[in-house]
Amino acid sequence: MKAAVTLILRADAGPQIGTGHVMRCLALAEPWLQAGSGVAMVAAQLPATLANRINISGIKLQMLSAAPGGEADAKELAQIAKKQNADWVVVDGYHFDADYQRALKKAGLRVLFFDDFGHAKHYCADFVLNQNLGAGENLYPSRESQTRLLLGTRFVQLRNEFSKWRDWRRTISLHAKKVLVTLGGSDSENVTLKAVRAIRQIPDLKCEATIVIGGGNPHGEELKSAAQNSPAIRILQNAGNMPELMAEADLAIAAGGTTAWELAFMGLPELMIVMADNQRSNAEQLQFSGVARNLGWHENLTPEKIAGEIADLAGDFSARGEMSKRGRELVDGRGSERVMSCLHNA
Repeated sequence: MKAAVTLILRADAGPQIGTGHVMRCLALAEPWLQAGSGVAMVAAQLPATLANRINISGIKLQMLSAAPGGEADAKELAQIAKKQNADWVVVDGYHFDADYQRALKKAGLRVLFFDDFGHAKHYCADFVLNQNLGAGENLYPSRESQTRLLLGTRFVQLRNEFSKWRDWRRTISLHAKKVLVTLGGSDSENVTLKAVRAIRQIPDLKCEATIVIGGGNPHGEELKSAAQNSPAIRILQNAGNMPELMAEADLAIAAGGTTAWELAFMGLPELMIVMADNQRSNAEQLQFSGVARNLGWHENLTPEKIAGEIADLAGDFSARGEMSKRGRELVDGRGSERVMSCLHNA
């Protein structure tokens, strides 16, 4: 393996775009940090809570002055990468296109480009990483000859906090009693409120619910108010122990983004709510693979519908056992290490 390298991460987070792009960049960076490599995050938009998390992790944070995603952004990023003598630049976000990649390559940089559905049309990055079930070469018919594809769940990025759970095995409860709700770092549409109301409608279930909301969620007070007089419902903001919360739960209500892979790895059966258009394919693929039940687009769901789905899955011991087994088979938690090896040996 080559000597320690410097890694530059370029991603943004906010109420509309969520936190998933930044979080999987941080997951990718962790083995580099452990190996003693210098890592920096460059962002144009970032919630204060996430910025604090980045600084605590030992990653140097630098905010861009340019508007995100355009020519000025790419130029400023290239200057930063050159100044820090970066070996690799990692780019993650749907506002980065073919021109953005081309500008970085023209500046002489080596680039890893996160992608989920071929949104950039043409690809000239050194590596394109698509960790989704539907990932295939057919998504990237227009790419340079040197562009290599890292496709599928072997490359799912999980944060280091999940690594100690690799040998853990879940015990499936005869009847699910503990529900975990986690619908992203921002949830601007407040879909979490539907889940809270759904849980309150299932008195016979006698369940305990943990509602996890991110630092970018503007609805904290409303959710706390909705959970009043329901001692079995607790609201946690910026939870720092997600693997433990997932291990304690019997089933989850979650979005079709980054968290879906964490739940699969932890063998936690999931009712998946599609919170953004880019999650539709992932939700369909995860249901087809038997890892989750896809409840569909969030606007089409009512608390009554969600309540019925919770009650149904909670009482289906066999289905939850099979979903847990397939999730563990799908994600082994070593994706960051595999990507690091690919970049080191390129």
